Amino acid sequence: MTSTAQPTVPEGRKAHPEHLGHVIFITAAAAMGGFLFGYDSSVINGAVEAIRSRYDVGSAVLAQVIAVALIGCAIGAATAGRIADRIGRIRVMQIASVLFTVSAVGSALPFALWDLALWRIIGGFAIGMASVIGPAYIAEVSPPAYRGRLGSFQQAAIVIGIAVSQLVNWGILNLADGKQRGTIAGLEAWQWMLGVMVIPAVLYGLLSFAIPESPRYLISIGKMTRAKEVLAEVEGHTVNLDTRLAEIQDAMRREHKSSFKDLLGKVGFLPIVWVGIGLSVFQQLVGINVAFYYSSTLWQSVGINPESSFFYSFTTSIINIIGTVIAMIFVDRIGRRPLALIGSVGMAVSLGLEAWAFSAKTAAGTLPTTEGTVALIAAHVFVLFFALSWGVVVWVFLGEMFPNRIRAAALGVAASAQWIANWAITASFPSLSDWNLSGTYVIYMVFALLSIPFVLKFVKETKGKALEEMG
Repeated sequence: MTSTAQPTVPEGRKAHPEHLGHVIFITAAAAMGGFLFGYDSSVINGAVEAIRSRYDVGSAVLAQVIAVALIGCAIGAATAGRIADRIGRIRVMQIASVLFTVSAVGSALPFALWDLALWRIIGGFAIGMASVIGPAYIAEVSPPAYRGRLGSFQQAAIVIGIAVSQLVNWGILNLADGKQRGTIAGLEAWQWMLGVMVIPAVLYGLLSFAIPESPRYLISIGKMTRAKEVLAEVEGHTVNLDTRLAEIQDAMRREHKSSFKDLLGKVGFLPIVWVGIGLSVFQQLVGINVAFYYSSTLWQSVGINPESSFFYSFTTSIINIIGTVIAMIFVDRIGRRPLALIGSVGMAVSLGLEAWAFSAKTAAGTLPTTEGTVALIAAHVFVLFFALSWGVVVWVFLGEMFPNRIRAAALGVAASAQWIANWAITASFPSLSDWNLSGTYVIYMVFALLSIPFVLKFVKETKGKALEEMG
């Protein structure tokens, strides 16, 4: 029934220190999917040149093998929300864990190039599921006062996964005497790089058994007592639990299971869905994943040796973590929109500097000392500005901005758009860089500049609002 009583503490907006530690554990466990997302996305960075050598393929074919996982990502992202509405958020996490594990084993032991591509598609499906279920689940269990910071755990986990994958790759390369195809215990170094992901994949599955189901899902299937218990766990007994439960029930009573049809307006998608798609697409079109899929190859292409190129990939990922921490500190203080605008300006400037530096590439395939230094610094600055802005705020926005009645379906469409844009950038970079490396970075800079008027005109602030207020 609908209650008109007011909770003791509105919408859980005040802090409940005695419960915050437990909420952080739940959030961190759910964000383990983000860790795998980051790890699986970037671990291929260390294997690119080895795969090219082992299977003797050119840039175009190699790009498709690298990017094919993103097709799986798009499918996983598009379906995860609907699956989660049917079987629950926790079950989706467990399915993703199994797929991550199978993909890691298969990718480490391929017998042909198509076989490797197949395992990468399976891993991509798991990444897509994790990209949707993580922010959705975290948004649903987080008290509004902390939702921005807790929502940013997803991106923090992603960047830590990226950093760990690069550190593992660098360590394995050193064990193999600096050779990406060097042999360790009967397998080539790149195979170990892809196979090590079995460890965090299994851990993700185990952690999923230690966290509660989303209260909103529990209410949707009629488990009111358990939903109230979970609300007590995450929002505390100082909140009037009966009133809180009634508020969520009332909000859900006015909505129905979201479907693709619900996202449609008079002309195509509803405006809010287009905004979500725009945020997702701009996040990718600035070229961020070039830094995580191809950085080792990129630095080797301008004359840096493999071990140094792997090290620079690792240092870039550390900068990524630093930027993410900055975003986590400020996302609930200054808001999502200001961070996005700051990041867009910083990315545009650093991408412009990279374009200038790469324009000096010599016939021998190297950069002069000054331009090489600028390229390295600008690459790190670009990642820093991305991480402290678009890397975090897009995931926070996607978890918050949609009305309850369309949240799951809209988040799935927006995340799918993100993976399609990611695929376009990933698949095109090797051929574009063969054409004109400097020109490629000019293209990314233009998208960074275009993101500024997009945010100013179309994106509304969501800081401090309860999910039920999104309309």
